[in-house]
Amino acid sequence: MRYHKIALLIPVFIMLLCLGAGVDAQDVQKITKEELKAMLGNQDLVIIDLRREPQWASSDKKIKGAIREDPGSVGSWAGKHEKDKTYVLYCA
Repeated sequence: MRYHKIALLIPVFIMLLCLGAGVDAQDVQKITKEELKAMLGNQDLVIIDLRREPQWASSDKKIKGAIREDPGSVGSWAGKHEKDKTYVLYCA
């Protein structure tokens, strides 16, 4: 499987992640891999890899510093992330 889009934002997950933070679905934007590359190194950036465990484990394409979270258990991890950061969520 090829991964053509590195930075694919998933509005449903971002909406759940930002519950209570005053963020509406229309505030969520998609970005290109070039835009993401320009953001790398920013201390306020958190990259979350939402690929399922088997796809993540077998892939040699991972963004350095990205945190892998289970997309099926958003409720268990969404609250642990700081609300004042910029989040990029991606999957295959």
